[in-house]
Amino acid sequence: MKKKTTTLLFALAIGATSVSAQEIAAADRFGHGQDSIECLQNISMYSEHVKAKNYAEAYGPWKAVFYKHPAARIDMYSIGADILKAMIKAEKDEAKRNELVDELMQIHDRHINHLNAVNAFRKKPLTRASILESKAHDYFVHTKPLDATKAHAMFVETLNIDPANAGHQIMLDLMQVSSAIAKKKEAHREQIIKDYLLTSELAAKNYNKAKENAAKGDANAATYEKMAEMWDKVKTNIDGYFINSGAANCESLQAIYAPQVEANKENLDFLKQVINVMAKIGCKDQEAYMAAAEYAHNIEPTAGSAAGCANRYFKKGDSEKAVEFMDQAIELETDDIEKSKYYYTTAQILFSMKQLSKAKTYANKAISLNGNYGAPYILLGQMYASNIK
Repeated sequence: MKKKTTTLLFALAIGATSVSAQEIAAADRFGHGQDSIECLQNISMYSEHVKAKNYAEAYGPWKAVFYKHPAARIDMYSIGADILKAMIKAEKDEAKRNELVDELMQIHDRHINHLNAVNAFRKKPLTRASILESKAHDYFVHTKPLDATKAHAMFVETLNIDPANAGHQIMLDLMQVSSAIAKKKEAHREQIIKDYLLTSELAAKNYNKAKENAAKGDANAATYEKMAEMWDKVKTNIDGYFINSGAANCESLQAIYAPQVEANKENLDFLKQVINVMAKIGCKDQEAYMAAAEYAHNIEPTAGSAAGCANRYFKKGDSEKAVEFMDQAIELETDDIEKSKYYYTTAQILFSMKQLSKAKTYANKAISLNGNYGAPYILLGQMYASNIK
């Protein structure tokens, strides 16, 4: 039995890292003599308990190693976080739960304090920013009641450390908490616009990068395609948090997007983002939307972009150009319900141009595609009641 235990402890020591014995001694990872034996025994005990998901039993031996030998195991910090999170979930007493949350925060702080020592044994070193991301997320998820303002400050501070390499979770967390604050505090609405611009831009860049790598067609293409799909969902969720915040009104979106549309008139992904967000909120009459639609239409014509262009020219007083774009929208649209709406809109424009015969034709086409669509019937009634010849 003694031989078996000695073999296990030796395996734990070797398995902790692939560096040389001199480096292990220099780092003083496990202590010396009896101290090192106790350290390795505790590692063995908490490892077995964690495998069995006996987190409460793992806590004691893990803690004995964690606070005495900060570089003993490179996975000690993630394992400790798992232990604490499981105990937090199981704890019913609010005071004790809060103490466990505080200790979870201390795990991340201690990881940062000993980051250089621990990274010396990692094949792929972690960054301070990545650990702070985990800390901020854990604070957000496990603190009850949540101090939303504090959580928001943690997310903003962390995201700004290394935005180019930030993970998707912190972007979603930031927008979720920022949206919640904006719903309650109107003064926060200017801040959520800043948060939205930052996170949506970062998500779009990561999406574009993944798509570019996927397009290379090498052995990693499938992986990059999955990454692109993930970032596309992140972009959608970021838009959703912003839209639901109450800050996303037409005036604020016009102010945000107007200067950016011109600078990104050849960036189809950005233009689509502008079109989608502003359309969801009902801001199709805004100049930023109409400009984005026309630029997008020049790159990749769709029924929606053609309709957006038509609206822009109608607002400018160029009804003939508006009808031209509406005809394109009708031709490009494949859904009969949507097509009927385009016919109706075109009929309205033609009626305003006093082209009664043609307007009636378009209104009747709208009805033929969707007999339950009431608006064209009303418009026909207006036409017959008019004095236009």
